Amino acid sequence: MSKEQKILIVDDSEMNRAILTDILGGEYEIIEAENGVEGVANIQKYGTEIELVLLDVVMPLMDGFGVLDMMHKHQWIEDIPVIMISSESGSAFVERAYEMGVSDFISRPFDALVVHRRVVNNILLYAKQKKLISMVADQLYENERQSNLMIDILSHIVEFRNGESGQHVRHVHILTELLLTNLVQRTDQYPLSHQDICIISTASALHDIGKISIDEAILNKPGKLTDEEFTIMKSHSRIGADMLEGLSAYQDEPLVKTAYQICRWHHERYDGRGYPDGLKGEDIPISAQIVALADVYDALTSERVYKKAFSHETAVEMIVAGQCGTFNPLLLECLTDVAPRLQEELHKESADRNSTEDVNNLTREMMRTDELTVSGRTLQLLEREREKYSFFATMSQEIQFEYNTSPPMLTLSPWGAERLQISELVMDPANDARIMQLLGRKVWDDVVRMLRETDPDRPVVQYDFKLHVDGEARWHRVIARAMWSPDEPREYQGAIGKAIDIHDSRLRLEDLERAATHDALTGLLNHASAKKLIDDRLDDHRHHYALVMFDLDHFKSANDTYGHMFGDKVLGHMAEKLKQSVRDSDIAARVGGDEFLFFVRYEEEVEPIIGRIFRALIGQYEEFTISVSMGVACTDAVGRDYDDLFRAADQALYAVKRSGRGQYRFYDDSMSQMLSVISPIDKTGDIVENK
Repeated sequence: MSKEQKILIVDDSEMNRAILTDILGGEYEIIEAENGVEGVANIQKYGTEIELVLLDVVMPLMDGFGVLDMMHKHQWIEDIPVIMISSESGSAFVERAYEMGVSDFISRPFDALVVHRRVVNNILLYAKQKKLISMVADQLYENERQSNLMIDILSHIVEFRNGESGQHVRHVHILTELLLTNLVQRTDQYPLSHQDICIISTASALHDIGKISIDEAILNKPGKLTDEEFTIMKSHSRIGADMLEGLSAYQDEPLVKTAYQICRWHHERYDGRGYPDGLKGEDIPISAQIVALADVYDALTSERVYKKAFSHETAVEMIVAGQCGTFNPLLLECLTDVAPRLQEELHKESADRNSTEDVNNLTREMMRTDELTVSGRTLQLLEREREKYSFFATMSQEIQFEYNTSPPMLTLSPWGAERLQISELVMDPANDARIMQLLGRKVWDDVVRMLRETDPDRPVVQYDFKLHVDGEARWHRVIARAMWSPDEPREYQGAIGKAIDIHDSRLRLEDLERAATHDALTGLLNHASAKKLIDDRLDDHRHHYALVMFDLDHFKSANDTYGHMFGDKVLGHMAEKLKQSVRDSDIAARVGGDEFLFFVRYEEEVEPIIGRIFRALIGQYEEFTISVSMGVACTDAVGRDYDDLFRAADQALYAVKRSGRGQYRFYDDSMSQMLSVISPIDKTGDIVENK
C-alpha cells in the first residue's frame, strides 16, 4: 500500500490511537483526532484524500454517531468508508451503525491481524468501486456526447441546405432550456422534471428536420414566397413528424415522442391560427410551444436570405406585442424574465465550449497511464490547485481564512497562522481566547452579523478594525464573502476572505474617515452622510432648496448584457458627470444601486438648474445609452423636513416611470398615490410569416 494514502483515526483515547497507529502506521499516513468535532474538521480539510476513517463511538463534544450524521449531511459517507470501533457489541447498537453507513465493525480489544486485514479489504473495495463508477461515468458521458453529436450533425445538414447560420440549432437549444427552467420556477402548471427539460432541449435540435425534403430553391428564396411555395414550405412540419414516426423500433423512446411533438406542432399558435393542424391553447404540447417561441426569437435576431437581423430588444418587443403570432401569455412572461441575460447566455455558450476544450487538453496531458482513474486525475488537479493557493497566499502576505459554521471552525493560510502565531485550524473560534485577544469580541460579532445579513446575490462585506499583532494595534481591513447553501431555502454556511494590513499600504486616517462617509465605488457621499449635511442646510431659512432623486433607465440590461464590471464603470461615469454638473456648494450622493440624489440651492427659478443637470447626465457610455428618470421636490412645495422631501422626490420619480421614463418632473399633490403597480400591456397580434 502507498504511504501517501491517509487514514483518519477518531478516538478520544490516546492509547487506542497509538495502538492503531502502530498497527497501520508503517503502510499509511495516519491523521489523528481526539473527538468528533476534530474528526469532521479533518474530513472537511482533506476530503477524499482520506481513504478510510476508524471511528470511535463514545467521545466528548461530538460522538461517533454525530460524525456519521455530518458525513451524511455533506455526502462524504458515499466516498469515504468508515469502520466503527467500540467495545459495545449489542445487536441494536451494531445495527444502528450499519444503518448509518459504516462498512465494517471492529470490537475492542484489538487483534492486530484482524484490524490490518479489514482496513486493507475496505480500502481495496472502495478503490474498485470508485474505479467502476468512474468507468461508468466516462461511458455515459461518451454515449451522451455521441448522441448529441449525431443530432447536431443531422440538424446542421438541414441548416446548410436552408442557408441558416450554423448556430441556429444551438441557440434554439439554449433558449429552450432557459425558458423551460424559468417556467418550472414560475408555476407548477407544467410538472416538468430536470430529465424532461433535458429531453425537450435535446429534441429541439430536430424541429426543422422536415426541411431536408424541401427544394433548396424555395428554402433559400430571397424574395416573397408564392402561395404554392408557401404551402410546400409549411409541409416541412408534417414531413419531419412522419420521418420520426417511421422509426417504428423507437416509438416508445421519450426523446422520439418529444421530437415528434416538436416537429409537427412547433408552428401551431396559441390562438389556433398556426399549422399544420390548427391546434389551439393547451392542446399544443408545452414542448412545441416553447420551441416555437425560441425558434421565432432566433429567426428574428439572425440574418436570413429574405431579411436582415433585428436587435435583441426589437425582437423581444415584437414577440411580446404579438407581431410574430400569438403565444401562451405565461411563456411571454418567461421570455420577459430571461430577456436581460439572453445575449450573454448565447454568447457564453461558445466560451464554455472553449473552456471544455482546454479541460480536455489538460486531461489528455495528465492521462499518462491507462490505470489512472477519474478520481486519481481529480486528486492530482486538487493537489495542484492546493499548491498554487499556498504559494500565492504566502507571496501576497495576507491573512487568508475560511470560516465554517457546522462545525464552527476557522482555517487560516499558513502565512496567516504564522503571522498571528496561532494554529492553522481553530475550533469554535467564537469562544477561543486567543482569537478574542487578537480581534476583540465586538469585531468578531460585527463581522459575523454583517455576513449573516448578506444574501446570495450580494455576499461580500468589508470591515476595518484594529488587529493586535506583535504587541501593536494595527489597522486591518477584512474583505469576506459569505457562503450559502445551494439548496432552497438558502442557508448561511460560513465565509472565505482575507485581512489586509492597511498600515502597510499607507492608508491615512483621512482615508479611513472618508470610507465611512463616502461610497466606495463612485466616491460620492453615501446616503447617511448626505442626509446629515442636508439636514444642516435645511435649518437655514434664507434660501430655497430642491432635493432631486434619479436613477438610470434600464440599468439592469447593462449588467445583464455586458457584465457587472461594466455596470460599475457606468455608475462611476455617472458619478463623474454628476460631480461636474453640480456646483461646489451643492450636495451629491449615491443612495444605492443605480439611484443617486443631489441637493441644490436656488433663489428664483430652479427649473433651469434642474434642466441643465438633467441634459448633462444623459448621453452615451461605450455601448450603453444613458437615460435617466428624475424626481424633484422643492422646499417651497413640501417643507423643510428631510424625510418629507425624500419621500416627495421618490414619488415624483415614480410618476416619471409611470409616464415613460427619460424625463424629470416636480412633485405635486397629485403624486402622493403614484407608487402603484403598472398594468400589463396587451399581448395580442397577427401571425408574421415569410410570405
